[in-house]
Amino acid sequence: MGKFFTMNSKWINWIIFIGLSIIWGSSFLLMKIGMKEGLIQLSPYQVASLRMISSGIVLLPFAFKAFKQIPKDKMGLVILSGVLGNFIPAYLFCIAETKIDSALAGILNSLTPLFTILVGIAFFKLDSNGKKITGILLGLVGLVISVVAGKTLHFENFSYSFFVVIATIFYGINVNMVGRYMHTISAINIASMAFSFSIIPSAIILYSTGYFSYDFSNYDLIQASLAGSVLGVINTSLASILFYILVKRAGILFASTVTYAIPFVSLTMGLFYNEPIHPFRIVGLAIILVGVYIVNKRSVSKED
Repeated sequence: MGKFFTMNSKWINWIIFIGLSIIWGSSFLLMKIGMKEGLIQLSPYQVASLRMISSGIVLLPFAFKAFKQIPKDKMGLVILSGVLGNFIPAYLFCIAETKIDSALAGILNSLTPLFTILVGIAFFKLDSNGKKITGILLGLVGLVISVVAGKTLHFENFSYSFFVVIATIFYGINVNMVGRYMHTISAINIASMAFSFSIIPSAIILYSTGYFSYDFSNYDLIQASLAGSVLGVINTSLASILFYILVKRAGILFASTVTYAIPFVSLTMGLFYNEPIHPFRIVGLAIILVGVYIVNKRSVSKED
């Protein structure tokens, strides 16, 4: 009976893993839709602000309860988690996608597990071993192949890819923070407090960009705004709750490797936006999957 519940628990972890991959993998295309050229084109700051405001509003009802339940000495860490793990990366990704395609952004996002390990070892005393690092490095080999394939990474746009890299560093810090210091706080409390805190600064940024002076009867504006709002409600609020749950259930390394599966979804979604798939990107992603298997197999078996 005990073995049955253990297996059932693993299946739940994988269901959450797959769900997160689909939700987060579609985020990059939604950013593109939000900033697409039309009669009115939203800026990256406007799309990111809409994303953070909508996510905060959805979780605001839970924030009042969270404020009472979160230990006072942990409140600062929870808010910092929201800033590093969501607020800043939201803007960095949108800025990056003004010059790189959504599929490439999804692939670069796979750097998160590497920075999770490096940050964990350097600052959080994270235990690791050669096999886990080998799996991560193998995944990065596939990542490099995927990035250099095709014609998407022009020299003039190369610097914008580093906005995604910086975002993944923040993700790595946040994953370690949640796993190390917030394991006793419920996922909904972490997410609701972190995102509710971002409403005011995001609203200030949105207002300063002149967003509220637009003609809201314009179809392009409605579509772009809707894309930004969906990013907040589904791809940020719901996904973040699921991610916090996965970190607690399966551990830091297993949760962080969800970013390996995201490129497959972002590549598929990119087809709907006429982003071509280079064959070598598929080869690169196949290599990434091997690295994912090595890391996941070892991290899961250790927790049995």
